[in-house]
Amino acid sequence: MSPVKQSNPRDARALAFAVGGLVLGIALVLGVFVFAIPQLSEEGRIEVRLGEDDFEVGSAEAKAATIADGGPLLFSDVAGGDRDIFVQHLGDDPNTGWYAFDARRAGTGRDCTLRWEPDAQEFVDPCDDSRVGADGGDLRHYTVVVTEEGRVIVTLREEADPGTTQPAPSTTEADDDLVTGTVP
Repeated sequence: MSPVKQSNPRDARALAFAVGGLVLGIALVLGVFVFAIPQLSEEGRIEVRLGEDDFEVGSAEAKAATIADGGPLLFSDVAGGDRDIFVQHLGDDPNTGWYAFDARRAGTGRDCTLRWEPDAQEFVDPCDDSRVGADGGDLRHYTVVVTEEGRVIVTLREEADPGTTQPAPSTTEADDDLVTGTVP
């Protein structure tokens, strides 16, 4: 007689139950990836959007005070790095006088990001020492809206064909929003 106790053979029902559970689990995972996830989008594919076209800067009153104290706000494009912008406020009324524009000249790298010179009240290009006015001069501008609730919104999508400029009034009422700065 052996000192090791002999084991009982496995029950056929338990083995069938384990295999059935495994097959069911695999079928559920495949069902999720093949049927459920594609149904989440309208066209059967998932679109990845890394950012929004409308960027909320914050309270017009608070941001105008911040800019008056420390200069224009620089916002880096963390998604692609090619659309860094300055948000600038000029004047005494926090609901008007807003500008949003590229932080550097077209075709230049991040090492040419403009620097604000508070004494001169203008920007300086560190690559060629050229000057740009406080309103962004001839840089690409974006529409700025101050909502009725006093929130500053910058629309980052282009509103004009490349190479063209569309003059717009400095203050226009549209629906419930007040447009306070656009392409010059």
